[in-house]
Amino acid sequence: MINIWRVLVRTGDQVLTRRMPVVAGMFYSSSKGSLEKEIEAAFLHELGPGKLPQHREAERAPPALIAPHAGYMYSGPIAAHSYIQLDGRRKPETVIILGPNHYGIGTPVSIYPEGSWVTPLGEVEIDRDLAFELAESSDVFSLDELSHQREHSIEVQVPFLQYVLGEVKIVPICMLDQSLGAAVKVGEALAKVLERHENVTLVASSDFTHYEPHEEALRKDEIALDRIRELDVNGLYEVIGKYDISMCGYGAVAAVLHACKKLGAKKAEVLKHATSGDVTGDYGSVVGYAAVKVEFRA
Repeated sequence: MINIWRVLVRTGDQVLTRRMPVVAGMFYSSSKGSLEKEIEAAFLHELGPGKLPQHREAERAPPALIAPHAGYMYSGPIAAHSYIQLDGRRKPETVIILGPNHYGIGTPVSIYPEGSWVTPLGEVEIDRDLAFELAESSDVFSLDELSHQREHSIEVQVPFLQYVLGEVKIVPICMLDQSLGAAVKVGEALAKVLERHENVTLVASSDFTHYEPHEEALRKDEIALDRIRELDVNGLYEVIGKYDISMCGYGAVAAVLHACKKLGAKKAEVLKHATSGDVTGDYGSVVGYAAVKVEFRA
């Protein structure tokens, strides 16, 4: 049985299912032209990959990704290292994006069910069929718009996908419950869906250590990244607890790692690791960011 929690806005007899952006103008630019320039600047930044996507397609399957979700001025160049991995690959029809629920509203693990998400670059359609297929596959999921109402961790990934891929569908999954048990159940469901759908890939949205000195943040992040490289979900939870690592999207990351391992992946590759201090020059209290890819298809 699917758990359905719906928040619908009615205008007369019309039901509106368009999610409007909540952090445009704060985390990223609110106009199309400015946002395109901001994304291009992230790719060309000294901390970024140093090149723009060429918008080419090839036969090689796209990887799963981990990308940060701070304001683009802080984490955009790191996120660009992840998103350039989708260039020169087979274009996915749908990207499942998983992120933490920072605000504590809604259901434990929420799939946004249908309609579209709006950004300054246009509208992105929700893959309704895939959303419902996932929801039917496990009782860990609910279909719920409320959980996504204020959350930025998934929203900030969407303009990067639009810029690199053009037209693409998404399935947003917001995780309030980031326990090991929930992450494994989500990962199991994702693996089964990806076995049936070769044109789907994954993005996990997470920042790493929060508000600690630069060197300490790098040290703690590397402990977590060592477990991520090995696709070691149990080990990731162990070191987060042991070393008090304030990584906010650990459940989303764990779910993606578990799914990729189930599908035959052996390793994850860290593409870039930096902190907000590398951007601002203030190394006293920083947030850590990492870009990671996992090749899970031959």
